Amino acid sequence: MATPTRNPKDSMTSTWRSWDRSRWNAGHWLLEFLNVHHVDLDQEVPVHQKTEKVPYAPELQFHYWILIHAGLPLIFHQIYISCFGQPSALLAFVFYSMALEFIAMHETQVLRRIGHNIGFFDGDKHARDGVPDVGVGKTVQSLVSVIAFRPMFTVFFAYHADEGPSSIRWGWLILETGMYALVLDFWYYIFHRSAHEIEHLWKFHRTHHLTKHPNPLLTAYADTVQEFIDIIGTPLITYGTLKWMGFPLGFYEWWICQQYVLFTEVLGHSGLRMIATAVNPWTWLLRLCDMELLIEDHDLHHRKGWKNSHNYGKQTRVWDRLFNTSIPRVEGHRDNIDYADKVKIPLF
Repeated sequence: MATPTRNPKDSMTSTWRSWDRSRWNAGHWLLEFLNVHHVDLDQEVPVHQKTEKVPYAPELQFHYWILIHAGLPLIFHQIYISCFGQPSALLAFVFYSMALEFIAMHETQVLRRIGHNIGFFDGDKHARDGVPDVGVGKTVQSLVSVIAFRPMFTVFFAYHADEGPSSIRWGWLILETGMYALVLDFWYYIFHRSAHEIEHLWKFHRTHHLTKHPNPLLTAYADTVQEFIDIIGTPLITYGTLKWMGFPLGFYEWWICQQYVLFTEVLGHSGLRMIATAVNPWTWLLRLCDMELLIEDHDLHHRKGWKNSHNYGKQTRVWDRLFNTSIPRVEGHRDNIDYADKVKIPLF
C-alpha cells in the first residue's frame, strides 16, 4: 500500500525570508515592514541542553510592562477628551486597534531580543518554526483579524460615549482582571479540549497544531472557525459571564484585562527558555496551589500533543489540574530553576 502523501498546505517549511525579494508578495513585505519575526537571521540563538538550569523571569516586571503599555492609550484618550471632548465609537475603535497592534508588535520585538540572549525550550532538538512558506497569507489574515475584531466587539458592547478612562473602577480592577483570566480560561479549556477530543471539531483546530515549536506570529495561525472562537467567541462569552456574575467590567477595565490576555498569548507561544508565568493579579495564589501556567506548559502542548493532548489552559493551569490533564515540565521543573539568573524584560 502506498504511503499517503502530505497535503502541501500542511507544510511548515519556512524559507521565504532567504528568497530573492522579487518573489515576495504583499504579505511577505508586510511582515518584514512590521518587523515581527521571532529571530533575526543574521544573529545566533543560544542552544541549551535540557539539564542546564533555566533562568528565572521575576513576575513583577510583567505587571509593570502590561500596565504601562495598557495605560498609555488611556492617558492619551483622557487628554483627548480634555481638549476635544469624547471621541465617537468609530474613532475609539480605530485608536484602540492601532494601540493593540503597536503593543503586540512591540512585545514580539522585545521577546526576539530576549530569545537571542537565552534561547528556546527544546532548542537542542529543534529550532523554532518560522512562518511557513505556504502560510504567509494565512498569518497576515490572522493578525488582521485579531487587530480588527477584538477591539471592534469590545467597543460595540462596552464603550459609552459619556465615560472616559477616568471612570475606571479601581476598586474592582484587581478582582476583575484576575477573574477575567480564570473565566476566560474556563471557556477556553472547554472549547480547546473539545477541539482535540471530538473528531468533528478537530478539523478546525489541527492547523494550529502543525507547528510543534511555535513563535508569536503563529499565535493565531488557525482555521477560520477557530479564529472566530478565539478572537470573538471566547472573549464575548467571558464578558457576558462576568456581567452575569455582577462585575461592572466597563470598556476601560476590559481593555486592561485584554492586555493581560494578549501579553500571555504572545509570550506563551514564544517558547523562550525561561521561567515566566502567565501573569495576572492572582498568580501568587495560583502558585501556592501549583496552578500557575509557565511558558513551557503551552510549549509542551504543541510539542507533545495532537488529537490526544494535555495542558489545554492558556492563562492558568487551574482547569488542567482539576481535570487531570496537566503533565510534568521537562526543563522548567523546580529542581532545574536558577533563581539567581534573572531575565529582564525591557519596557522599550
